[in-house]
Amino acid sequence: MEFRKLGKTDLKVSAIALGTMTWGEQNTQAEAFEQIRAAKAAGVNFLDTAEMYPVPPRGETYTRTEQIIGEYFKQHGDRADWVLASKVAGPGRMEHIRDGNPRLDRKNITAALEASLKRLNTDYLDLYQLHWPDRKTNFFGELGYQHHADDVATEIGETLEVLDELVKAGKIRHFGLSNETPWGTSRFLHLAETQGKARAVSIQNPYNLLNRTFEIGLAEIAIREQIGLLAYSPLAFAVLTGKYLNGARPEGGRLTLFERFQRYNNPETDAAAAAYVALAQQHGLDPAQMALAFVTSRPFVTSNIIGATNLEQLHSNLGSAELVLSEEVLAGIEAIHVKQPNPAP
Repeated sequence: MEFRKLGKTDLKVSAIALGTMTWGEQNTQAEAFEQIRAAKAAGVNFLDTAEMYPVPPRGETYTRTEQIIGEYFKQHGDRADWVLASKVAGPGRMEHIRDGNPRLDRKNITAALEASLKRLNTDYLDLYQLHWPDRKTNFFGELGYQHHADDVATEIGETLEVLDELVKAGKIRHFGLSNETPWGTSRFLHLAETQGKARAVSIQNPYNLLNRTFEIGLAEIAIREQIGLLAYSPLAFAVLTGKYLNGARPEGGRLTLFERFQRYNNPETDAAAAAYVALAQQHGLDPAQMALAFVTSRPFVTSNIIGATNLEQLHSNLGSAELVLSEEVLAGIEAIHVKQPNPAP
């Protein structure tokens, strides 16, 4: 397993991270424990979660994923072996999170972190991420920016001040961004530099063969500012495995179970996915491993966050870390991308 520096810090994280958002919804605690042990055996040291998980978010399951991880640490005692990352939820239509108004202000961030630490059975987080911006902007499938002149949002400066204090207090070692835009990322970095405050070390955004929009405005920032991408949805909710081709809806699949993820279900996405699957098969590659290996190989990616609902999927996804794509395969990927760019942003 390759290890990469997390931003400008002295922490090194595995190029593959273990995502957890199915735990407590599609996966039981016992299955989650099996996944953690399998990932660790493969060299993974990076575990990513969030207070909001599992997904899709529901009041009945809210915080269950963190509870499962906390129970794992309680039983196994290997917290020190992991770089542990979690996230604080921003404002949205979720009445079950802090009275339905989880802003990224002092009150909410402090309360969220304390609760996460308790659930996770730890007294610090290696990485604490802002799950999405407090302000209204384009994320979660919104490609174009629409300005809301009446938007009332927590100032980035206030959010940064709280995070800086938490770093100094030892509650978190570092903080990162998520679902952030080029403007928001630049603003956090500028305020940190000019005010001498803690600096964001990572940005967790979607990135996969069907959504390479990160490359347009954020890839240069990620490289030049050393704020690498933690890529989520690298398989576009398994669309890139080919399991949903020709209208198939396999039992237990996320697109079969949950209608909220329809951004990965449109004619252009289907056509592009079919082309990528055919390319992989033409070169004797597993489609999922090809898609994952592409993400991991990008120079702006710090870690590729994989997820699975069973051990067979997990072992296959972990195996992608050893795959080096040929120039011919990479050229084939670019040819498809030119014809059908970003059909599932």
